[in-house]
Amino acid sequence: MSIELATSPKPHTHGKGEVPPKTKSQLLRSFEPADFPALTGREEDWRFTPIKRLAGLDSDETAPAARAAEYAIRSLPEGVTAEAVGKDDERLGSILTPFDRPSAVAWAKSEKALLVAVAPEVQVSEPVWIDVTGGGLDGATWAHTFIDVGRHADVTLIVRHTGQARLGDNVEISVGDGAHLRLVVVAEWDRESTHVEHQKARLGTDARLDHIAVTLGGDLVRQYLSIDYAGRGGSVDAYGLYFADAGQHLEQRQLVDHSVPDCRSNVNYRGALQGATAHTVWVGDVLIQDVATGTDTYEINRNLVLSDGARADSVPNLEIETGEIAGAGHASATGRFDEEHLFYLQSRGIPEPEARRLVVKGFFNEVLQKLPDEGLREELTELVVARLDSGAFVAPAEAGATA
Repeated sequence: MSIELATSPKPHTHGKGEVPPKTKSQLLRSFEPADFPALTGREEDWRFTPIKRLAGLDSDETAPAARAAEYAIRSLPEGVTAEAVGKDDERLGSILTPFDRPSAVAWAKSEKALLVAVAPEVQVSEPVWIDVTGGGLDGATWAHTFIDVGRHADVTLIVRHTGQARLGDNVEISVGDGAHLRLVVVAEWDRESTHVEHQKARLGTDARLDHIAVTLGGDLVRQYLSIDYAGRGGSVDAYGLYFADAGQHLEQRQLVDHSVPDCRSNVNYRGALQGATAHTVWVGDVLIQDVATGTDTYEINRNLVLSDGARADSVPNLEIETGEIAGAGHASATGRFDEEHLFYLQSRGIPEPEARRLVVKGFFNEVLQKLPDEGLREELTELVVARLDSGAFVAPAEAGATA
């Protein structure tokens, strides 16, 4: 199996002796876990992550899980199919080649994959729900999903994770020419859970992807979304909402690789934190390669810190190799609760608890309104308000541990 590894004459600033690639698109890629060195936490892409809390999802020596994640599909409209396929299916690995150790381990350990296919030209009016239940905390669980949206199809998929899990998984997303996929991924794990996931999407000519990630549960959740384009006119809108409570580590990363002319991307993630040692990480990487003329891209991350002891890391990165673009920009802001907004609402007779709810709901409203299902939108809004009111999760004794 061929391996690609770029080199650079400059030493890395976070890992002794480590030599970084020139760009994110040139990272080492391999299906073999042994091709990746063991994680230490000094690597640039892992320096924010508490490695000790990965629950073995970075180790190819982890004992197999007693049971796999369970998938339940509420309904399958005409033109949509779902089936388990073997790892020998030629579609698997055609989009995603792991570029980090946990992703490679998940590939090697998963025995089958869930294949969700939408036939060409099919217009699906109601969302397709996929409920993913964790395999428990007594061992690691591995999973793989392939979403194949055919040419000129239109569909909404909602993937919701609940229960207890030590889950490492990969998700491949193919959006055909002229197709439109709205994909909502909700991580609503029980408090002790760990989830490390790599999603990769590839868009055909004039294809459109609306991606919404909502992360509320778990002890450590690290989700990586990477996107590339296979034809002109591809368009991506990626929205995210996360709310970390005491001791939680919620990490969101994106890599948008513009390697085709005349494509666009918009990334907008918002997070809130409350409680001691609550930690969120957002890293947004956008690469505009020299051939990607006419690119239009923007990324923004905003964080609302609701209490002392919480920490939000926000790192937008933009690499531009051509000046012939339509537009490119990025922004990041992290701040505390706006007391002026609170005072304004209270001065008009609104009690303080309700005023705080209104401010937080307003902060998240732009993302919540992008959810394509009204019932889910109302339910998640209630969960955010309940989190704000109660601080429901209690940090475990080891929550403050770092790598």
